Amino acid sequence: MLIDWFTVIAQALNFLILVWLMRRFLYKPILHAIDAREKRIVAELADAAAKQTEAKKERDEFQHKNEEFDRQLAALLSQATDEAKAERQRLLDEARQAADALSAKRQDTMRNDAHHLNQAISHRTQQEVFAIARKALTDLATTSLEERLGDVFIRRLQGMDGKAKAGLAAALKTSSNPARVRSAFDLPVEQRAVIQQALNETFSAEIHVRFETAPDLISGIELITNGHKVAWSIADYLVSLEKGVGELLTKKDMPQAKAEPQSEEPQPQTQSQ
Repeated sequence: MLIDWFTVIAQALNFLILVWLMRRFLYKPILHAIDAREKRIVAELADAAAKQTEAKKERDEFQHKNEEFDRQLAALLSQATDEAKAERQRLLDEARQAADALSAKRQDTMRNDAHHLNQAISHRTQQEVFAIARKALTDLATTSLEERLGDVFIRRLQGMDGKAKAGLAAALKTSSNPARVRSAFDLPVEQRAVIQQALNETFSAEIHVRFETAPDLISGIELITNGHKVAWSIADYLVSLEKGVGELLTKKDMPQAKAEPQSEEPQPQTQSQ
């Protein structure tokens, strides 16, 4: 069998040309396409991984923010609860203090009202008792009683101490007006003469006297001259007794009140007006 070398060479040449053509126009574009696709896939995978990482990061941040928000919300709720409890307790304390203050004030008011009522009743009773006593003494006073009181007045006038007597004597001597002798009833002429004589003898001078009637006096006589007064009457006893009772009523509420002083017999009043 003979080999046609021309045909073999032609076919080999055709084959090489075909291989070159395929490599030039088919294989390289396919390789380039494959490389480009691989690169695109790698880029997409990298981008997907980056996006996944970013998404995970954002998820973690979101979860952290949610946890922080939950903690802040819990803290705010706890703080609000504590503040509400504190405010409630404060309002309760203020209400309790206000109620206690109101109760104490009401009790003080009630005690003061009771005290004032007792004082008013005591003072009213005191005034009524002494008013009745004065009325009774006024009704019982007679001219003969006034004459007897005139004698007592003379003895008291003569028994004055040196200082009071000297002051009254100076007032009598320097007065430009007659001395006034006042009594609840008109004194008889004899009684007036006795008093006039007693004044002259007591002060060793001629004393000018004007006798007057003073119905407001309760069984008593008083001598008034130049800003000085010498008086004695049963009313003095009432005044002394009334003063003692008033002091007793004032001190009765004290925890350690002293014993009530005994009413002393009133002395002749000598005072400057």
